[in-house]
Amino acid sequence: MYYKELYTHKSGGSLPQLVSAENENMQSRYVVQKVLALREEGVPLKEMAILFRSSFLSFDLEIELTKANIPFMKFGGFKFIETAHVKDMVAYLRVLENPRDVVSWNRILLLIDGVGPRTAEKVIDDILKKRVRGAEPDGLVGEGAGSSTDLSRYWMQFNDYSDNVQKLFDVLKHVAKPSVAPAEKTYQILQYYEPMLKTRYDDHQKRRKDLEMFQNITERYQDVGSLLTDLALEPPNESIVDVESPGPEDEYLTLSTIHSAKGLEWHSVFVIYALEGRFPTMRSVGSDEEVEEERRLMYVACTRAKENLIITYPMNIYDRESGMILTKPSRFIQGIGEHLLEPWVVE
Repeated sequence: MYYKELYTHKSGGSLPQLVSAENENMQSRYVVQKVLALREEGVPLKEMAILFRSSFLSFDLEIELTKANIPFMKFGGFKFIETAHVKDMVAYLRVLENPRDVVSWNRILLLIDGVGPRTAEKVIDDILKKRVRGAEPDGLVGEGAGSSTDLSRYWMQFNDYSDNVQKLFDVLKHVAKPSVAPAEKTYQILQYYEPMLKTRYDDHQKRRKDLEMFQNITERYQDVGSLLTDLALEPPNESIVDVESPGPEDEYLTLSTIHSAKGLEWHSVFVIYALEGRFPTMRSVGSDEEVEEERRLMYVACTRAKENLIITYPMNIYDRESGMILTKPSRFIQGIGEHLLEPWVVE
């Protein structure tokens, strides 16, 4: 057994903060506001970092940072909208919103077993012809159709394809109903897409977690159009809007997995999703060795901060794999006294 005694050469300074948020999006919005506040106080973006246990835990935050026009670079994983499986899900939603989106049609048709470029082209050509010709017997107007009812009727026209293609149209026809919320549309599409995910990717379990996070994000939207608008925003490459930047225009905020942050330091560090079940992960508590490895990761994360350390966690996260609602802070920080860790609640 090797004992380690920690000490510091610095005196003074503020206490680390433990911030509990009502939900994931509230956590993201708090972090964005805090980043902007630190930026106005003169802390450059390059001196700030947001760390997380797993890459998918930053997805919601990436959307909020992009909406706030805060440039960032992500290390240790792909940006949310750059992953192939998320692009697949977005393509399904795009054709629901706009059945003439040829690029999205091509993407989802080529996912189907037995459908190649030629077949996809024929199906798309048929779709476009049915979409633009005049009034349909069921009342669907061609190019002028735009209401949710029109779109629901639109899917019913396609019933003469192979079984695999027909299955896609059956799913789309079902979820196109205006009464189906975006989260339910996404859930139904995920059920259809999951066999393809398992076939196409060896790491499908990891990608399934990404899609669960995508599902969670859709739950706060009332319509598919608003969701697609937010997902279509390009992460900015220049300085923050309404905040004058004294530094170079290529300045960016760092988003990083903890593994990728080893050996690095920043003025201000956020450790997000310090939630039991996410950090440590549920799969990492099977043995003492695994728990200790997770504890070392928390140690690495917290010791990346020079001046400000802010640890956050959402209090109401539904874990689809276990069927549990996650509410407690990570075991590695739970029970630490207020003389060491200043508690905050974001409502």
